[in-house]
Amino acid sequence: MNPMMRLFVGKNDDMNDPKVRKRCGTAVSILAISINILLFLGKFFVGRYLAFSIAVYADAMNNLADAGSSLISLVSFRIAAKPADRDHPFGHARMEYVTSMVVAFLVLHTALDLVFESISKLTGGAGEPSVFNFWTVAVLSGAILLKLLLCLVNRVVGKKMNSPIMMANAADSLSDCISTAAVLAVTVVLFFFPDLYMLDAIVGLAVAAVIFVSGIKIFISTKNLILGEAPDEEVVEAIVKTVKKYPDVCGIHDMFVHSYGTGSCIASFHVEVDGSKDIFESHDMVDNIERDIRDNFGYICTIHMDPIVTDDERSMHMRGIARQAVKEVDERLDIHDFRFVEGTTHTNLIFDVEVPFEVKMNNSEIILSINEKISQFSDKYFAVITVDRK
Repeated sequence: MNPMMRLFVGKNDDMNDPKVRKRCGTAVSILAISINILLFLGKFFVGRYLAFSIAVYADAMNNLADAGSSLISLVSFRIAAKPADRDHPFGHARMEYVTSMVVAFLVLHTALDLVFESISKLTGGAGEPSVFNFWTVAVLSGAILLKLLLCLVNRVVGKKMNSPIMMANAADSLSDCISTAAVLAVTVVLFFFPDLYMLDAIVGLAVAAVIFVSGIKIFISTKNLILGEAPDEEVVEAIVKTVKKYPDVCGIHDMFVHSYGTGSCIASFHVEVDGSKDIFESHDMVDNIERDIRDNFGYICTIHMDPIVTDDERSMHMRGIARQAVKEVDERLDIHDFRFVEGTTHTNLIFDVEVPFEVKMNNSEIILSINEKISQFSDKYFAVITVDRK
């Protein structure tokens, strides 16, 4: 473990432990609040009373918003660490997502305020011409160094914790460095070219734009977490690989992974097993798979067991017909949960069709097309299809 992680994490680095997450989140949030309040006070005094600079003032208000964001983060980590209860059986870890959204709106509100104030100065409606002050250079230079430190802390600890709000704060700190560097540059330019005083308001607008983009990025990433994202493909592949290492698994489908925040994930899927084998043996295998996934991935896992026919030539032949028909409609489609009911006048082929979201055909078109393909094998074959969008 690197020294920075040891400083914030301590000896116990289990980031699925709510107590560890609470301790790390609290330490980083307090550091961020302290730095941002210090920078706000310095920039506000310099911008308002020494340099009369809208750009420096804009940067100060950005730090005030960051201090508020860090305070919200501090509260969220403490709430997220609360254990599960009757009203919240999956814990409170998603509070980090909610507070990230609050941070996004706070950042956007700050950006809009700065836009209006910069435009006001551009049109001659507010403020005095900016003047050069060496205190401004000192405060802004120190701010860049402190914000780089804060970005590094949030990025290193946030990556270890898999914390969306810390990664958002890291991105925000980096954008602050860029905007503060721009303000510093315009301060130096105005020293040599005082007639370009309107440049101050222009840079104020640029700072507002940087803040606005940062807020939008936080909003989009958090919105996806709240709405629910598709699971990471590498995680899905790893789970499938783990399941398929059991020799009696004939297939896996209908996988769902739900995240209730870091350290609180639930996976569910169907496992196909040979229906002719002892059901207790198959059930014991499923129990072992669930335990394996919990131990290796930290997921609570629930598996539905689907018995299938593997030693009947007629059944395998009919399954092959169904699969071929589906593939002829679209190569991306696949089937599962197949069975058939043979009668004197007709035979029903009953199965689910896995349809990726990228397939643009609607469900009715898919069912009609598959039935047309199956009828080419025999006019006595009829497909009873359940469409399963993935």
